[in-house]
Amino acid sequence: MENLQTFLRTRRSIRRFKTDPVPDSVLRDILHTATYAPSAHNRQPWRFIVLTDSSAKKHLSDAMAEEFQRDLEKDNLPAEEIAKKVAKSKERITGAPVVIILCVDMSEMDNYPDERRRKAEYIIGIQSAANAGMQLLLAAHAEGLGGVWVCSPMFAQETVQDALNISKMWEPQAMFLIGYPLEIPAFRGRKAIEEVVKYS
Repeated sequence: MENLQTFLRTRRSIRRFKTDPVPDSVLRDILHTATYAPSAHNRQPWRFIVLTDSSAKKHLSDAMAEEFQRDLEKDNLPAEEIAKKVAKSKERITGAPVVIILCVDMSEMDNYPDERRRKAEYIIGIQSAANAGMQLLLAAHAEGLGGVWVCSPMFAQETVQDALNISKMWEPQAMFLIGYPLEIPAFRGRKAIEEVVKYS
């Protein structure tokens, strides 16, 4: 049990990867393990789009970069800073051996007549998908892989859907960049347990 606690605490967000490809069998195992996450009503509303082909990753990065640039221009950032941020964003996607888009599909979740419960159901659907996302990162860690959770698809949901030609029912929630770590970053401190836990 102590070894498991250590394993869980040694996962890191990895943003730089070796060029080595991830074997299909390993990738399938990771995705399979991700589907063992808990979900509301056991509806399993998570959906995954997996990109390993360089042209597919470039197509996605180009599409997302256009929207990212428009957003940064609205923020009135200097052109040089915008160019740097956009280039870095594209490089992260195209430089990862595997890109996985996590989506939520609400089509099998409960439908309520009132807004309060519809909102709650939507939130628990997203929470369920997020559970699978965390499980995916831990499964990758167990295989000696690294990964990072990237939130950018939330800011470009329609763009991601169109670029990947997926159903509008599949709502992009996150992007995972996966591969063999080029380096392991140093541990970043955590808040003291007393700051984040209250016993009643």
